[in-house]
Amino acid sequence: MEYQEQIIEAVKQQGVLPLFYHADPEVCLSITATLYEAGIRVIEFTNRGPQALANFQLLVKTRDEKWPGLLLAVGTIRSAEQAVKFIDAGADFLISPVFDADVCDVAYLHKKLWIPGCMTPTEVHVAENAGCKFVKLFPGNALGPDFVSAIRELFPEMLFMPTGGVDVSRENIGSWLDAGVCAVGLGSKLISKKRIADKDYAGIGQATKEALAIIQSLKN
Repeated sequence: MEYQEQIIEAVKQQGVLPLFYHADPEVCLSITATLYEAGIRVIEFTNRGPQALANFQLLVKTRDEKWPGLLLAVGTIRSAEQAVKFIDAGADFLISPVFDADVCDVAYLHKKLWIPGCMTPTEVHVAENAGCKFVKLFPGNALGPDFVSAIRELFPEMLFMPTGGVDVSRENIGSWLDAGVCAVGLGSKLISKKRIADKDYAGIGQATKEALAIIQSLKN
């Protein structure tokens, strides 16, 4: 349990969780290296395509060789089978877009942190009763900071992180933090298809540094 708490603390301290998927293993390595060099120490690699498992295994291998201190989560886990495969591949923790009881059981048996996706107070309640301390609010752009403000007092012990539609801007990130989230997930607004297509890793790195700077300035 202590290791799970360390992961949660790492996400909270970083304040932003970059997430991405790509079929090309070299692109995956380049993006991860860029994020790491920009100061990121926790990343979510999403299970969004047939190459996800092989590419994740490559990221874990390279992390062990080149990126000390980097935590690698796997996102978009929707079945127990997927959960087992990625745990065996070396996932530090799991993230899902939904609450799935079978995934919850696998995570519990393997003593892995699992962050389920929730969209309603009922789903947050179910997650909390299952022992979850941290949930992903998804899709964030459909819910908005006002949703967090409205339910925050109902779940004073729960940690929230929106994913989907969060912008790399002081105004947007600030509105989420003011509402009470502990971190924000950043996907296509940070690691955009255009930046990937252009191999604009410098742009990804700069945007990542901006996001980290925004988080730190708002927290201070």
